[in-house]
Order: sequence, then structure tokens, then C-alpha cells
Amino acid sequence: MKNLITGGAGFIGSHLAEHLLDHGKRVIVLDDLSTGSIENIEHLKENPRFSYVIDSISNRHVMTELVDKADTIFHLAAAVGMRLVAENPVKTIETNIYGTELLLSLAAVKKKKVVIASSSEVYGKSQKSPFSEDDDMVFGATKKWRWSYACSKAIDEYLALSYWKEKGLPVVIARLFNTVGPRQVGHYGMVLPRFVEQALDGGPITVYDNGNQTRCFCYVMDAVKALTKLASEENATGEVFNIGSQEEVTINELAERVRSLVNPNAEIIHIPYEEAYGEGYEDLRARVPDVSKAKEAIGFETTMNLDATISKVLEYFRQKRNQG
Repeated sequence: MKNLITGGAGFIGSHLAEHLLDHGKRVIVLDDLSTGSIENIEHLKENPRFSYVIDSISNRHVMTELVDKADTIFHLAAAVGMRLVAENPVKTIETNIYGTELLLSLAAVKKKKVVIASSSEVYGKSQKSPFSEDDDMVFGATKKWRWSYACSKAIDEYLALSYWKEKGLPVVIARLFNTVGPRQVGHYGMVLPRFVEQALDGGPITVYDNGNQTRCFCYVMDAVKALTKLASEENATGEVFNIGSQEEVTINELAERVRSLVNPNAEIIHIPYEEAYGEGYEDLRARVPDVSKAKEAIGFETTMNLDATISKVLEYFRQKRNQG
């Protein structure tokens, strides 16, 4: 069984590749390294069941060949992170939509199984909590660039489900909620690694807005195991699943926990969203998943609480600094 992972040199993709290899699978990684890193897959290169291609998902010739070789495709390639979305909204939309459409069209020729990594962002700014898979999406005005990423991921889902309905392509969609862990970096807007690195540097730890917005942080290996189970569960085909932790914390509490575990002397400060991302930014105040559907389908559960996850991220950055 050969698995293709688009975006496989990224944070989640590299953990997925490692997990599949550990279970005897063959893995091909495609990544253009725009947000991924060759360091993330360096330790996998000596494995004879692993190979990688540095190229863009928009390269039709390369994608045609790789899709043809694969039995199962995990589609993780995307423009990710609020800072990247803020600075490159055109690239965000084109990468997310065109890359997904090309992949689906190629996979449909031979009915290859495709697992689409979507995002909790598709729920938009709905006030409902927790979010269920059939809930309405509520997006802001088109002048609020912040929603371009959410809309592009929603279109990815529409495309995938349309290929399933019209062409019989076996697809499954995983909506990931704030996946975190080692190898994730903070400079694209990911909050936990940013907080940990700021604390290691002595502070300040910068919280955006008033810090009362809430999130649930899921350890990366819990998400990875869910992706692989969804790929092999026949009854999951044509369905959408929330994947995430239900341990809800405010960003203020997250900052306090990081400070307590990393550097009790670090100062915590608050800055407005406009200073971090520019004008036109809106945010979800709460983002909590209802994971009952995934529990029923694949027995999904989380195994790592937030403090243990922070410790894993801290260990990763300390090792990197010691090596470098």
C-alpha cells in the first residue's frame, strides 16, 4: 500500500509520514517547502519505503505521476497560518482551491481514496458552541480578508463532496481543530509555538486582543491517528468529521500555562489584532468541536492533555536550540 502525502514536509504531514512508515506502509511526500521544511523529514530519508518530491501541487505533470502511483492520498498541502493569509491572500486562495481541484480531478480517473484535511475555520464566526459537522457556516464580509482562508477551505470541501457525488471518488474530510505539537513553528501565526519561543527568549509573551477568545488544542499524533483511521474506514467515505480536543481554554490561560511551565518570569502583554495582522481582521471567539461523530465512526479520542502537549513543544524547541 503506497500513500501520497501532499504537504508532507509540513508539521502534520511529517508526523503522518512517520506514523505510516512505523506501521510498514510506503510513503511518498510532495512539498514545495513554502511552509514545510526539509528538516521535518530528514530522519525519514534512509527508510527504503520513503521517498519525496520537492515541487508544487499545481504542477500537473508531477501530480499526475504521483497520484497514479498512490493507493491512498492524504491532502494536507495548503496555505496555512493567519500571518501568511494576511500577507498573501491571493496565494492562499489559489493554492487551496486550485491545488485541491487538480488533485481531485486526477484521483477521480482511477478512483483513488482521498483524505482531505480541512479546518475548523469553515465554521466562520458562528456563535454556536460546540460546532457540529452539519452546522451552518457564517462568514464575514468579503472586504474582511481574514475569511478568505475559511472560504477557500469550504470550497475544497464542496469540491471533494461533489466529486464523491458525481464521479464516485472515495473522499473523506477531516476538519482539524488547532492541531499542535513538535515541529510546528510560530512565525505563520500559530499561537502555541509562538508563546513557547517567546517564553524561552525571556518574554514578553504577546496575546492578541483581550485574550478571552477560547480554543481547544489537539496533540498532533491524535490527529494523525484519526486521519489514518478515516482512510481505512469504508463507512467514512463521503462524510465530514471534526477532529480535535474538547479541552477548552482561553488564550490568556494558555499564556499563563506556558509561562508557568517555561519561564515564570516572562511578562504577558496584550496587543490589538490590527497591530499583529493589519486592518480588516476578525476572529472566532470560541472554537470547540463536537467529536461524537468521529468517536462513533473510528473510536476517536485524545490521549494528551494541554499541559503534556505544552511540555512536548517545549522539549522540541529546547532540543533545537541545543543542537543549533
